[in-house]
Amino acid sequence: MRISEIFYSLQGESATVGFPTVFVRLTGCPLRCQYCDTGYAFKGGEWLTLPAILEQVAAYRTRYVTVTGGEPLAQPACLGLLGALCDAGYHVSLETSGALDVVDVDPRVIKVMDLKTPGSGEVARNRIDNLQHLGSRDQLKFVICNREDYDWSVAMLATHDLAARCEVLFSPSQGEQDATELADWILQDQLPVRMQIQLHKVLWGDTPGK
Repeated sequence: MRISEIFYSLQGESATVGFPTVFVRLTGCPLRCQYCDTGYAFKGGEWLTLPAILEQVAAYRTRYVTVTGGEPLAQPACLGLLGALCDAGYHVSLETSGALDVVDVDPRVIKVMDLKTPGSGEVARNRIDNLQHLGSRDQLKFVICNREDYDWSVAMLATHDLAARCEVLFSPSQGEQDATELADWILQDQLPVRMQIQLHKVLWGDTPGK
């Protein structure tokens, strides 16, 4: 697999926010979301074998591993990596755009899937059929850029009964949507979602590898 970076940090989002976690960032992504903060992972990286990746992960004393990108599922070998990490006893999560089929992801893996809002510029890339492959352990994330995104997300929440399927996360796009305003909207509409901000950016800003 072509690996952009392997690093150790606090999980900044999702249900395991705050836990020390090893991140395995795979190179490459077919999407170009306008708010993307990991464009450096689109190209480059280093070719590593599965045993080499597992060795680097094992150097850190944590049970949490997140496989991310880019879009990790753009590399077919990602599926084998996910299974191997589960076999090694890790609590494994996959951060995916939802633009690629998730049906073959190891069922032990927690899927943290984006549903791309209009403000992302990639709403047409959503694979709506992926929603049926999400379960109660998985999370579905909406990155909200503006009020239009919020209204779109609320409509998707209702149309597909998403809160009954998995945990739903609403996040403000940094520098575009005010977090307090988003929180007020969620409370006003009494939405069954989790509001989250990116902890790692609060702590370290846009520092790569954090």
